[in-house]
Amino acid sequence: MRIIAGTARGRRIFSVSKNLPVKPISDRIKQSLFDILRPRITGAMMLDLFAGTGNVSLEALSRGALRTVMLDREPACIKNIHRNLEHLGFTERAKVIRGDVLKPLDFLLAYSDNEGYDIIFMGPPYRDINNKMLALSEPALKNVAEARLLAPNGIIVLQTHKTEDFAVPDTLEIYRVEKYGDTLVHFLRAKIQKDEPAHV
Repeated sequence: MRIIAGTARGRRIFSVSKNLPVKPISDRIKQSLFDILRPRITGAMMLDLFAGTGNVSLEALSRGALRTVMLDREPACIKNIHRNLEHLGFTERAKVIRGDVLKPLDFLLAYSDNEGYDIIFMGPPYRDINNKMLALSEPALKNVAEARLLAPNGIIVLQTHKTEDFAVPDTLEIYRVEKYGDTLVHFLRAKIQKDEPAHV
């Protein structure tokens, strides 16, 4: 894996053991994703859930994101992310946290100076800790929505297998979907709430 563009273009990203449930985003999907995100990246506050190697956040930092917060539950992933940040010189612009996306996420708002995140990326593993396939996207979205982690006009990017079904919280809506083989990338934003009729 390497950084595709920006200040660290061409630099290597260290991976983790293949025994871990980490499936890094492919270069093809990453390139397409950042082509879509280009107008939003510069100066963005980003949250990376199920961070894995930190691949997406590292690319964002290289391309001008202001800061990223990365969350993963695997100690080996946390250690590897720190290694990548130091290797690329991005340590001062990132916060790495060991935690579970399937538990309440309210505490993450403080790391955005309580202003929310411009971009939230989620690439959940295909299996949960009980070895259940394709079961993580729905609870992860629910926790993000309940914690109100999106900044005004912020977006969520969710990468899933094409066969995964999930419900979207009432406060969010999918406004774009891109397909890459067996992978779907969903773009979500806060749903515009219709004004309630005035009471007479």
